[in-house]
Amino acid sequence: MRLRSLQIILWIAATAAVVTFSAVRWMPANDDTSIAAPAFTPTFALADSEGRSRTTAEFRGKFLLVFFGFTSCPDVCPTTLSEVAQVMDDLGSEAGSVQPIFISIDPERDRRLGLADYTKAFHPMILGLAGSEAETQSAAASFKIFYAREADTSSPGGYTMAHSPGLYLIGPDGAWLRQFTYGTSAADILSDLQSRF
Repeated sequence: MRLRSLQIILWIAATAAVVTFSAVRWMPANDDTSIAAPAFTPTFALADSEGRSRTTAEFRGKFLLVFFGFTSCPDVCPTTLSEVAQVMDDLGSEAGSVQPIFISIDPERDRRLGLADYTKAFHPMILGLAGSEAETQSAAASFKIFYAREADTSSPGGYTMAHSPGLYLIGPDGAWLRQFTYGTSAADILSDLQSRF
């Protein structure tokens, strides 16, 4: 008789576990699309090619397209800057509402190689910035991006830079709006920007 009571208790416990699992498993999940991502306001204070400190505050009222990269980058950086250049051309009379910015994650080498010449080769409106290592780290942390130096004997100077490849859109109020993943076409970036004017 005691064995029968134990079997009943085990069956009840097993049934309760199955019911609980099913309730949790089929419970509607939070729909992330209905919840706005927490806004944040990334900042930078970095020198331009003439040594003037440029900050996010001076660009209030404009959209910013911000990309972190380095001039010796073999593919991701030139590809992204080419897309940005196409966007700026396609904006036409609206181009003045957007400031594209290239932030060097390899500032010492990029200043030596000529950061301004590099960015202007893509488009004259792209502003290249290169601060100290501490200023660069601060800007990267503010934008929540990763970068690191990696040994590479086939690269100039024996090293390359690993980095987050996204293009970041900042609103006229300074708030982060979105990230365009690497490979996003100029047409898609343009369409997103024009929908915000």
